[in-house]
Amino acid sequence: MKSKSFLKSWGAEYVSEDRVRFRLWATGQEKVTLRLAGKETPMTPADNGWFELQVDNVAPGAEYNFVLADGMAVPDPASRAQKDEVNGPSLVIDPTAYAWRNSEWRGRPWEEAVVYEMHFGTFTPEGTFRAAIEKLPYLAELGVTMLEVLPLSQFGGTRGWGYDGVLLYAPHAAYGSPDDFKAFVDAAHDHGLSVVLDIVLNHFGPEGNYLPLLAPDFFHKERETPWGAGIAYDVEEARRYIVEAPLFWLQEYHLDGLRFDAIDQIEDNSSKHVLVDIAERIRAEITDRPIHLTTEDSRNVTFLHPREADGSVPLFTGEWNDDFHNAVHVFATGESHAYYQDFAGEPEKRVARVLAEGFAYQGEISPQSGEKRGVDSTGQPPVAFVDFIQNHDQVGNRAQGERLISLAGADRTKVLLATLLLSPHIPLMFMGEEYGETQPFLFFTDFHGDLAKAVREGRAREFEGHAGHEGETVPDPNDESTFMMSKLDWNKLDSNEGKAWLAMTRELLALRQQHIVPLLATAGGNSGKVIKTGDGVVAVSWTFPAGTLSMALNIGETAQPLPDMPGETIFALPAASDTLPQHSLIVRLAARNAQ
Repeated sequence: MKSKSFLKSWGAEYVSEDRVRFRLWATGQEKVTLRLAGKETPMTPADNGWFELQVDNVAPGAEYNFVLADGMAVPDPASRAQKDEVNGPSLVIDPTAYAWRNSEWRGRPWEEAVVYEMHFGTFTPEGTFRAAIEKLPYLAELGVTMLEVLPLSQFGGTRGWGYDGVLLYAPHAAYGSPDDFKAFVDAAHDHGLSVVLDIVLNHFGPEGNYLPLLAPDFFHKERETPWGAGIAYDVEEARRYIVEAPLFWLQEYHLDGLRFDAIDQIEDNSSKHVLVDIAERIRAEITDRPIHLTTEDSRNVTFLHPREADGSVPLFTGEWNDDFHNAVHVFATGESHAYYQDFAGEPEKRVARVLAEGFAYQGEISPQSGEKRGVDSTGQPPVAFVDFIQNHDQVGNRAQGERLISLAGADRTKVLLATLLLSPHIPLMFMGEEYGETQPFLFFTDFHGDLAKAVREGRAREFEGHAGHEGETVPDPNDESTFMMSKLDWNKLDSNEGKAWLAMTRELLALRQQHIVPLLATAGGNSGKVIKTGDGVVAVSWTFPAGTLSMALNIGETAQPLPDMPGETIFALPAASDTLPQHSLIVRLAARNAQ
């Protein structure tokens, strides 16, 4: 018997040794035909717009399409894999074919997380799952504990960020097969690395999305997101597709967690919000290992991230903290255009508040929007916040894709990287950051015809009159050279500069594991306080049951007095002294029994 543990409402699933059930919701079609291995068989209509057919003697890897009344052949919206591109045939997948080596893997606790965000297409020259496996020993030895991979759901073309996925259950074929991705996860677990997938449940991409044709009721006609029609999460069949997708990825691929993209664009008026439904089902169905669920949400909310009295997580584990990035970015670069205007004017105070309390905006008026933003976050434990000084969005959504090192300089960037890695928040590094990568990460796509023209012109308009980008020529997202420029330059690891950066990152992560992680398992809310802010200077402390952690940094051009910070110095950049020289950081720890 084939495993039934992953049987979902939609798609092609083995229900016995060689018998496959094909199931499609298509309220917009009067009839649907299954084309399987070149043979066409009418599907049987069922209640509420479902079509179903069970077929014997189906071999794994068999190609199939759904054929509509007008003769148009479309892929399965719940395809588990595509033969090639998004518009072509889907493949029947046997979920039991891959022999897992690490079936007993039980994950790692959240407080140990050091997240490394990576994009498969640009992480290696080959841009595949298999090629990335070769880099896993390097990442494990560095001190990374968690790999967060950009979205994998099949999208239009061969290259792209992945946020325009349309077949939510199929790993992008250009990166490799489902078994190739399983091999990557298995190898990561070999090295003690957790794997988290970025997943997009707020919209579908512009190419290869046949759901409006198959099932118009999947979308709300009156509701739009910034990227397309809003999904009808309150329609049962659409909700099943959305709710089951996260569970599928976690179960089928033995993943350790998910990052939910732009959840502020998931509007659901059901009695139970779809995100709560998803989190509760995951917590109920996967109990043999910790599952880490993080969200990206511009609203600065905390209701999705509660903690039980024992510190356990009933819903979502942490929140991507854009406030940290934005405050630090303005602090380091002085940029104040677009959303950075919310952090202009005394950015030191914003940075200090984010470090001490979580969010910079906790109900104050945003100058950019003119509206209140955020809620009180002081009661959240530090590990509820995932911080970063750069990521795919914040680098790639610049016209030229510059990394922070190119904008703020190496000295300031080193101080900020050390701040990130030694704070009690959960740190996230963007691939290449560990060795001082200067290659840009640009916005790239692989569209053609009118869609390519629309994306190219839209990208250029986005930066017209944009502060800091006047007169710039924005790289064409569809030009392959834009993609190639975004690949990591691994040769930099052989340079003296690259070696020095890598040595510093390795030292910081070792210190984090030794000194910071032991503080975090029992770390609660209301732990941080601001010690001092001044011209280029921020000093903060956190008090935990196991001790007090203090941090002072100076990215200014003049030395400043060192504030009173008890405890042993665990890191200083440059060497420890009685002052804070320019471009410096000092971190001290006072153990509870020493206070």
